[in-house]
Amino acid sequence: MSKEFIPAAKPIVGDDERKAVDAVLLSGMLAQGAEVAAFEKEFSEVLLDGRSAVAVNSGTAGLHLGLLAAGVGPGDEVIVPSFTFAATANSVALTGATPVFADIELDHYALDVDHVAGLITEKTKGIMPVHLYGHPADVVALRALADQHGIALFEDAAQAHGASLAGRQVGTFGDFAMFSLYPTKNMTSGEGGMVSTGDPEIERRLRLLRNQGMERQYENEIVGFNARMTNLHAAIGRVQLTKVGGWTAQRQANAVFLTENIEGVETPKVAETAVHVYHQYTVRVGNDRDAFAAALKDEYNIGSGVYYPIPNHRLPSFRRSEDLPNTEIAAREVLSLPVHPSLDDEDLDRIITAVNALAKAGA
Repeated sequence: MSKEFIPAAKPIVGDDERKAVDAVLLSGMLAQGAEVAAFEKEFSEVLLDGRSAVAVNSGTAGLHLGLLAAGVGPGDEVIVPSFTFAATANSVALTGATPVFADIELDHYALDVDHVAGLITEKTKGIMPVHLYGHPADVVALRALADQHGIALFEDAAQAHGASLAGRQVGTFGDFAMFSLYPTKNMTSGEGGMVSTGDPEIERRLRLLRNQGMERQYENEIVGFNARMTNLHAAIGRVQLTKVGGWTAQRQANAVFLTENIEGVETPKVAETAVHVYHQYTVRVGNDRDAFAAALKDEYNIGSGVYYPIPNHRLPSFRRSEDLPNTEIAAREVLSLPVHPSLDDEDLDRIITAVNALAKAGA
């Protein structure tokens, strides 16, 4: 096999990021400080229409601290999709609350609003949709549903930097929202997360919770964590923030090209008022998805990913028995193909040729 391997995802880190890290190393100010504050301000301006942003050391920490800051705890329920990465439900469980698993709709793999409505009880504290693969969940309808019942809306925007719905950026609909900055996301800080909120009290509690419960040194107001982001990570994030718009445009162009030319599998749909940022380009393969993925690698040297093969409610950590038919279909059929900005025209042609050939052969 002579052609170079095309990975499913590829972090992009260059000289600009290295120079930014070197500058922090030379300054001697490595822990949370001015770089983190600057990153929060710039993230807010670029991706959140000015809404406050609080940097933390991982996306999971962002969800956990956001829920705690919003008052979620033992005895509460938070409605979440089962079709997502486990951190969504884990963060709820870590507060002592109970994740209630809802089904998804199959167009965008996001919470089914009607199913969510039927799960709301007197214990429901909030609803936490996931903007999966970079496509917005229907947060307009979910926000209206939450307001109708007097409960909160939280956004897991881990994969959705720059996505929008009805002209409004994701991360600005919920009581809080979390963005992941893991290396394979559309932009990275090496590791980290960013939490946005429009509620000053939630923001203040977030800042306390990430820093051992203190705003002023040694004056611990509440029991907190060490969930701080370092200046080193923030320096990387600040550079990536200047590039994510261009990278997103390239992802979108790559996705359009794939959709126009791929045959035999179900390609991603985009809602009428949505902007999809294609953290993943996810198709559905109706006939033996796993064999299809293996053939892509073995015969064409093309990587792919399955996000996610086991729904959260069936993980050993939860072991629940909900009947979620669309979730089961998605877990059985989804396959994410490379769409990252590193791809060139030859790579895209290879992907199209391989997918079409395998689909035709019924692989």
